[in-house]
Amino acid sequence: MRDAVAQAERAAELARLLDAAQAKLAGAEQAAEEARVLAERLSETEARLAAEQAAAERLRKELAEQRFQAEVANWKLSSIKVARWNRLGDAIKSGKNNPVRLAKGLKGAAKPVKRPTAPKRRPVAVAAKPKDERPGAAYQATATTRTVNGASFKLKPFRVPTGPNTRPHLTAAVVADPHAEALLRYEWRQTTGFTPRDFARILPLEVPHLLVVESVTQGPWAEEITGEPGEGLKGLLAWCAERGIRTVFWHTKGDVSAYARAAELFEHRFTADLSVAWPRLSFGVQPRVHNPLPLAGGRIDRVLTLDQLLPGHLAYPDVLTSYRWPAAADCPPGTPQWRLAEIAACGTPIGTEADSRRAHVALRRAYQMGTMSERVDEMLDAIGLPSARATLTTSVLLPILDPYLMEHALAQVAKQSGVDQVIVIGPPEAELRARDVLPDVEVVYRRPQPAMTEGAMLNAGLDLCESDLVAVMDPRDVYGSHYLTDLKRAFLFTTADIVGKAAYYAHLRKPQATLLKQPDAEYAYVPEIAGATLLARRNTLRELRFADLTDGWDEVLMRQCRTDGIKVFSADRFGYVRVRDEDRWLLGAAQLVEYGSAEPHALI
Repeated sequence: MRDAVAQAERAAELARLLDAAQAKLAGAEQAAEEARVLAERLSETEARLAAEQAAAERLRKELAEQRFQAEVANWKLSSIKVARWNRLGDAIKSGKNNPVRLAKGLKGAAKPVKRPTAPKRRPVAVAAKPKDERPGAAYQATATTRTVNGASFKLKPFRVPTGPNTRPHLTAAVVADPHAEALLRYEWRQTTGFTPRDFARILPLEVPHLLVVESVTQGPWAEEITGEPGEGLKGLLAWCAERGIRTVFWHTKGDVSAYARAAELFEHRFTADLSVAWPRLSFGVQPRVHNPLPLAGGRIDRVLTLDQLLPGHLAYPDVLTSYRWPAAADCPPGTPQWRLAEIAACGTPIGTEADSRRAHVALRRAYQMGTMSERVDEMLDAIGLPSARATLTTSVLLPILDPYLMEHALAQVAKQSGVDQVIVIGPPEAELRARDVLPDVEVVYRRPQPAMTEGAMLNAGLDLCESDLVAVMDPRDVYGSHYLTDLKRAFLFTTADIVGKAAYYAHLRKPQATLLKQPDAEYAYVPEIAGATLLARRNTLRELRFADLTDGWDEVLMRQCRTDGIKVFSADRFGYVRVRDEDRWLLGAAQLVEYGSAEPHALI
């Protein structure tokens, strides 16, 4: 009997709980319906407001036009009144019975009178638009002055690029602090600035493929993701779940326990913290903003500490300006690795002295540690979205006019990484030898016709190229093992169609002289680069073609680029040595480094 009573009590309690749950569910459904109705009303109100603003603008223009026409009418009337014929008529009419008055009137009418100035149509005042406060809406540097030890310096800010992006087919809704937003904004079409109150209105304008939420420390989402998850976050994740949108939580800073409850609600979780047992996703350099493009005013001749370089009040676009400013940055032990990588990627030496060779090696290592495009590839692969993006596959054109240079030429190509295809145009023995030396590269061989110029050989090889980029290498010269990878990097942060070296080392065998040509031409858009360092987009090169010359084909090509407005960019001075027996022109146009080998200076 007691068991029956207990079961009945449990059944009654379950029924009560079920009724309470159903009541809550009904209340939630009612609240959701009310929210939907409110959202619809808000959309209708915004549409009416936009229509009223357009009508007000139209009325303002019509009123301005009416005012202008009234001013024109008044001007015409004033002009008629002061016209000489009108004043003569008035004098005759008023003095027809009085000869003295008539004489005075005619004398006054004969005097010149200044005519009124015609009115001018004034532009219609445009109603001031409300300031867009969304992150990234006005993402440019603003702090133009820096103070170091009491001295004030005025900087020309680094211009943060606005596009294009790496994956235009992909849209991401992103909640991130300015630093992470700067790293991600070039990787896809990015929607930011939505809040817990308006995401349901903003996100449908371009429904995203994924949602990425960083462990933010500021803004309207910070309270939603710390401690107990907020209703706004739950609503956002429910909205994404209804539409099959992937959701990602990215822990980049702070105690992970503060975000653990919120992170559990996401489909995927990543962390930059090695001590957290989630899949790893750390910061990478973003080539669009972390690159060696210099400031317009150049660097100051000072080594700055990290505190001097980055005072706490700087917004991230201003941080990007500061990275490029000092001769070197003295960073203390414990500086985050991502910060060191960003400074190095901007070409700034890290240490107590300016050393361009060390700076170049550090830049190369910063990129080897991984770019943000590679980090996003890892994320997309892990969550099941396609990570497809444009790549920079490379074909090398290798014309061999002198059979004695064949072994040297093939050895220079074999050093390179990232070569997908080699077009060899030379003596018959070059085909088998190239396949032996380059076993992992597609080798295409063509035998040149008798008396064929180097330009004609290059044109024949160009038609066989299948890669995105085409490089020309000279069998006489020396190329470092990082030559092509260093050169290709420029396509990640410039808008040039042709990249090469206007600044480079040269070695003349007879005088045993090492020279440096145009050291100030590094990382700059220039009129021309050395033909032996040419790396160009294949389609651009096919439109230009090569002149049918052995000597001077590169000069003709650069002249055509200037005529057609094709951008040519000069990269760093390292990784290449021009080798000749003698060159009087180069002796007069370059500075002497020393008598001896050029390779210790150029190849690092």
